[in-house]
Amino acid sequence: MHLSTHNWMRAEPLEITLKRIQRLGFESIEISGEPTQYPTKESRSLLAKHGIRCWGAVTLTLGERNLAAKDPAQRAATVEYMKSLVTMVKELEGHELTIVPATVGKVAPDGTPEEEWAWVVAGLQEVYELAQTSGVRLALEPLNRFETYFLNRADQAMELAQAVGADCGVCLDVFHMNIEEVDLLQAIRTAAPRLVDVHVAENNRLAPGMGSIDWAAFVGALKAAGYDGALTMEAVAPIDRTPVCPWPNQVEQEPVDISPEQLKFIQDHGSSLLSEEFYTMLYETASRTLLPLIR
Repeated sequence: MHLSTHNWMRAEPLEITLKRIQRLGFESIEISGEPTQYPTKESRSLLAKHGIRCWGAVTLTLGERNLAAKDPAQRAATVEYMKSLVTMVKELEGHELTIVPATVGKVAPDGTPEEEWAWVVAGLQEVYELAQTSGVRLALEPLNRFETYFLNRADQAMELAQAVGADCGVCLDVFHMNIEEVDLLQAIRTAAPRLVDVHVAENNRLAPGMGSIDWAAFVGALKAAGYDGALTMEAVAPIDRTPVCPWPNQVEQEPVDISPEQLKFIQDHGSSLLSEEFYTMLYETASRTLLPLIR
């Protein structure tokens, strides 16, 4: 196993992210799913410069992006978006694409369970066909019930992956698992045959080592299951706006280079624009907690 990270949690140039993680023992990155924001030629050059490889990418299934939508045109546009990410990962020589099938934050369905299941399977099969020819593994990610109604647990993700194709995988996210799974370690064993990616954050969505997860047991279960991929950092710090906040430097006071869409995405996840000092502390904590367990 090795340490990886997403880069959507703080708006900053890719090179800043790469410098930070290289110093702290991270080996790869899962790039945010916005191909126009990360041209592959430029991104490849930066990755090579800092000795970081692309592990993959993650869909930003927001707004009108939704494989479970009632509107066929909306579903078709979502398929094309996800195909563009497969191409991005291929061009960056990455390994996988993590997919959230339905819109993040949408908790009301568009159709019956049978209709939506059929729509999602059909859309994913289109993406899967391209991924297979591109050498990219798909990893279907369950989220907690407050972020999606469609896919919440490892057993559901396994059923969906099986419906999509023999080589379709699953991604587990510890934060979401902590809410939805009866037993975190059993969920790992359930997903083991198709486990492609693992996202890591605490029960409170801070960095590993800042909450109640038993990381030694969790990593031990991954090893026992034969998982040898990335542990992808996805800490999304809850903002403490009270007088008892332990981090007076938590919020960035002079944000730059962030679009309204990016800001809304971060705020929708219960966070805000984090200061460089605080954000780096999260990565230092994750590295200090996880590296001894995976080496």
